[in-house]
Amino acid sequence: MPFYSTERIGLFIDGSNLYAAARALGFDIDYKKLLDLFAGKGRLIRAFYYTALMEDQEYSPIRPLVDWLDYNGYTMVTKPTKEFTDAMGRRKIKGNMDIELAIDVMEMAQHLDHVVLFSGDGDFRRLVEAVQRKGVRVSVVSTIRSQPPMVADELRRQADTFVELLELEQQIARNPIHREDRYPQQHGGHDEH
Repeated sequence: MPFYSTERIGLFIDGSNLYAAARALGFDIDYKKLLDLFAGKGRLIRAFYYTALMEDQEYSPIRPLVDWLDYNGYTMVTKPTKEFTDAMGRRKIKGNMDIELAIDVMEMAQHLDHVVLFSGDGDFRRLVEAVQRKGVRVSVVSTIRSQPPMVADELRRQADTFVELLELEQQIARNPIHREDRYPQQHGGHDEH
């Protein structure tokens, strides 16, 4: 993955997409390691994390992660999920963050040299193309190693660089020994390496 030490980097993480890709590959992401990895590759300007939250629940399983990320260097972009009934009368939950992510990438493009998009969603192909026309390089992080592959072929082709998530596992996976302590240093504990 070619990075230049002087380039300004922005991370844009489609939370549910990245979670699904890592799950499909059988590992959990340590978001501190992920941030440290990319901060070491250039000048990390911002790391955005996008996720929809169920507001009306007593407890959301993603809430501890969202809070941890918010306090540890990530810019959180959240919105409440919407509940609706489909044509078959089934209750469905919708929480798409594509528009929020696209707007932020376009607004930030003038301040960045390299966008790192953590998503395999083919809907982002036009976004990647538009940002590239502004002179910004784009790396897409997802996986083709899962069954089925989690990255759309058109997105992979459009990106300047495709980064296979599985190849980052050693650098960003949560240490299995610490699985019970899901978010490093959240509870004042010490990370042992």
